[in-house]
Amino acid sequence: MRNKVEVTIAGKKVKVACPKGQESALFAAASELNKRVEQLGNSDVINTPEQMMMMVALNLANDLLSVQKAHEEEREENANQIALLQSTIEQALAPHIKSA
Repeated sequence: MRNKVEVTIAGKKVKVACPKGQESALFAAASELNKRVEQLGNSDVINTPEQMMMMVALNLANDLLSVQKAHEEEREENANQIALLQSTIEQALAPHIKSA
């Protein structure tokens, strides 16, 4: 079930459909968006609200891609460490298995 939740983004109130129980996450996302809009608000290059939202969206997408890349690198490193541990365990157990 979804609730209609009102958030304020860049000074404008917006009603958003939100799954029940996810309201705090929605408010946190709106807060993050407002923080980023405010940070870009001092730019001389951005002239319209649309440009502002486009820049915020690009920055968020860039941050997401960076986090996804870091997560994938960490996952690969963990997989390598697990493989090394498994190999070490197998080598340690090999003499015991042969003699059994």
